Formats: sequence, structure tokens, C-alpha cells
Amino acid sequence: MFGRITAIARNAFREAVRDRVLYNLVLFVLLLTGVAIFIGELSGGQERKIIVDLGLSAMLLFGVFIAIFVGVGLVYKEIERRTIYAIFSKPVGRGEFIVGKYLGLCLTLLVNVMVMGAGVSLALIYVSRGWDPLVWKIWPAILLIYVELMILTGVALLFSSFSSPALSALLNFFVFIIGHFSSDLKGLANSMGRAPARLVFRGLYYLLPNLANLSYITPAAHGQTPPLASAVAAMLYALIYIAVILSIATLIFSRRNFK
Repeated sequence: MFGRITAIARNAFREAVRDRVLYNLVLFVLLLTGVAIFIGELSGGQERKIIVDLGLSAMLLFGVFIAIFVGVGLVYKEIERRTIYAIFSKPVGRGEFIVGKYLGLCLTLLVNVMVMGAGVSLALIYVSRGWDPLVWKIWPAILLIYVELMILTGVALLFSSFSSPALSALLNFFVFIIGHFSSDLKGLANSMGRAPARLVFRGLYYLLPNLANLSYITPAAHGQTPPLASAVAAMLYALIYIAVILSIATLIFSRRNFK
């Protein structure tokens, strides 16, 4: 089973790397980091903060685009090209297919995040005219960004297992936006006067991922690192959420009829 999942993941990684959109996004983020250097030199001593804030925000934004627009097409492309029949004619389970596709895109995102993080680090070294301790301090925030992208990739695969790419991308984008305001959902639920409305908002609060716990961009720009206990708790939450999402995606996908 591990060998089959690895083969699917490797093929998904190769397919994603061949997509020129990924290279364009990485290049654009690196150029954006260069713009941050230029802006920082005009900001009166705020170069480092602007570079980290703008660079990590761009990393998250374009990572989200990769996770959503590539993730929603991983399953759909196989169905559209009818290559899924050749895959399932071999001893490959549908759960193995979903997990393999997921791991392949996560590997692609890891490569992109590492390249983007290296670009931000080099920009910091450039403006500091040498080594800057802030270079090490931004990487925990980069790790949390990657964990957030892993969640969004799982959500993208879940939606793509039963809907069209356009609808999947739209739903995934809503999950990304609402996930960063999940605490507001809980407060809104408590302020609702009617019980049905409270149930709806509380349900959304518990069903949608809490992405705000993984956002540490602004503190990183000020040289702060997340507390170890909070970071570990956030990553454990993410792993459990991803496992549940992939299990649901596998269950839905296993019920689809491709005849």
C-alpha cells in the first residue's frame, strides 16, 4: 500500500511541477520580495518589518492559490482525461488514490514554501548588510503557513471529490476567509437571539478549520516566535483535522460511479 501511495504522490508531484503556473507564482513572490526591499529603503528604518510582513503575506496568498486551484483539479483532471480508469484497473484503492494525490501536492507546496522562505531570508540578509537574527525567527511562522496550506489542500480534495472545479475553488476560498475569522463566528453565535441561528453559526465554528491559530505573520515581523506549546497544539489540531477531511473525502469518492 505504501508503495502505491508513494507512486501516486510522485506522479502528482511531477504533474504539478510541470504546471508553469507554479513557477510563475514563485517568481512573482521573489519579485515581490525585491519590491519590499525597495519600499523598505524608503520607510525610515522599517525595512526588516516590511520585508517579513509583505513576504510572508505573499507566501500565504500564493500558496493558497496553489493549494486551491491545483488541488481542486487533481481528481477532476484524472476523471476528465479518463486516466482514472487505467489507475483503478490496477490494484489501487480509492483511499490510496486520494492520499497519494494529497501527499504529492503537499510536497509541491513544501518546495514552493521553502523557495519563498529562502527569498524572504535573502532579502533580510541583503538589507541588513549581513546576517540578521530575524532570519531564524521567521521560519516557525513559515512552518505554520505550510501547515495551513496542508489543511486547505485537504479541503480542496474533499470538495473536488464530489463537485466541479469552479464550485470547489469557490467553496475552498470561503473556507480560507471564514477560517481566519472563526473566533468571530463563535462571538456571533453567542450574540444571536434565536436558537436556530446560534446553532448554525456554532456548527460553522466547529466544522470549519480554525486557521487563525496558524497565522503568526504580524508577530514574526516584530521578531516574535510562537510559544512552543501553542505551535505544537496548532499542528496537532491540523493533523487531526486533515485526517478527518481525507477520511470523508475517501468515503465520498469511494461511492462515486465512473462507469
